[in-house]
Amino acid sequence: SRGFSAICFNSETAHIPLQKLQKLKMRFRHLVLLFDSDETGKRASLEQQAQLAPLEVFRLVLPLSGTKKDKDISDYFAQGKTGRDLLQLFYQTLSKHYEESLSLLKNCEIQWDKPPQKQETIISIGRTPVGVQSSLLGITGGEGTGKSHYVSALIAGCLNSKNLPIDTLGTTLLPCPKDKVVLFFDTEQSQDQLYQNISKLLKRAKLTSLPDLLHAFCLTQLPRRERLKVIREGLESFYYQCAGVHLVVIDGIADLIGAVNNEQESVELIEELYLLAGNYKTCIVCVLHLTPSGLKLRGHLGSELQRKATAVLSIEREKNSPISAVKPMKIRNGSLSDTPQILFRWNNELGMHSYVGNQKNEDQKPNKASTLASLVSPLFKERTLWTVQELNIEIQKRTDVKERTAKGYIRTLKEMGILVPQEGNDQLLGMGSVLKELLEDNKNSQG
Repeated sequence: SRGFSAICFNSETAHIPLQKLQKLKMRFRHLVLLFDSDETGKRASLEQQAQLAPLEVFRLVLPLSGTKKDKDISDYFAQGKTGRDLLQLFYQTLSKHYEESLSLLKNCEIQWDKPPQKQETIISIGRTPVGVQSSLLGITGGEGTGKSHYVSALIAGCLNSKNLPIDTLGTTLLPCPKDKVVLFFDTEQSQDQLYQNISKLLKRAKLTSLPDLLHAFCLTQLPRRERLKVIREGLESFYYQCAGVHLVVIDGIADLIGAVNNEQESVELIEELYLLAGNYKTCIVCVLHLTPSGLKLRGHLGSELQRKATAVLSIEREKNSPISAVKPMKIRNGSLSDTPQILFRWNNELGMHSYVGNQKNEDQKPNKASTLASLVSPLFKERTLWTVQELNIEIQKRTDVKERTAKGYIRTLKEMGILVPQEGNDQLLGMGSVLKELLEDNKNSQG
């Protein structure tokens, strides 16, 4: 009655079968011991609660005197109390049990009359913010596409405190205040290669020596298990030593864990980097390679980065083309279609990459078509017809994507005319004109 489910035992000292309570626990969220409020009942309920500790059973004591006519639940309701009153008593017990969690939750609650401090945009492309304080920015791309050069341009832009006309490869940077620092951690290059990269970075920034604003570290000589620790402690040290950390770049976050497909390691790494960015009010740029197919970020680590980052930019270069493109894969604070796709290429005269404009919208679809055609072209060198099911399995093997994603690729390949269903059997696919041209071009280049 009163809206509660209850089981009545004859005595406070009755044996409560554990097996029965285990079954009840499967049905009900909470089990509550409600004994008489006299000394015997209080003592017995404490003993029963201790015995049933594995089930996390609650104990509720009614606010009654404990006399013969004022000790049980019927006496409680006889005083005019309602089911709602009893529920409030239970809530008080629950609040004590969850006191620590509720305290943490209170700190996370949005206070409407106290809006959070506005986060500054540190990196933007056109009008689209891609790197913001307290957030992660993912930068990815295949081997040799120019990721490291683009990252160097971002750092150079942050060092441009004098607002000199420097080439930041089409990207707008907020200069680092003189009392803050930029931290650059490289987990992939040797010390010699990193030194050369820093030299080119300084040349781009029109600086002749390393400024106090920039601190660069080569972490390849440290064991993987130590790298995240030194990044964490270094970030904290510089944060308190200076007035703050303007930007953090980690070139090669995959080398901070054992394997990019280790789900637990990946989740923990991205979660920690996200917390560090928030705690120290900085933007952390995370550089990660694409899969060999060039269609998605590597492993569970890539999936986690794409989920948590404010933006993910992919640096791509068409085969046999000297031009690299910065293409947005994800934009949280804006639109993918409204974000310019930056183009840059190597300039022999300047000895570094130069910005050469933005890619026109009409050029974007053919590039995607070429990427998808390149994915399946090796299969059609083996034979000219494939079933949808066979292609689905092969794409999953080659790209490390789920079945649903592979189906999406096949659907796009058909929509673009790269693959064509055979007459009378739409489950059998052959080559469309785009794929035939690609295979012919490859054949001619090899010849």
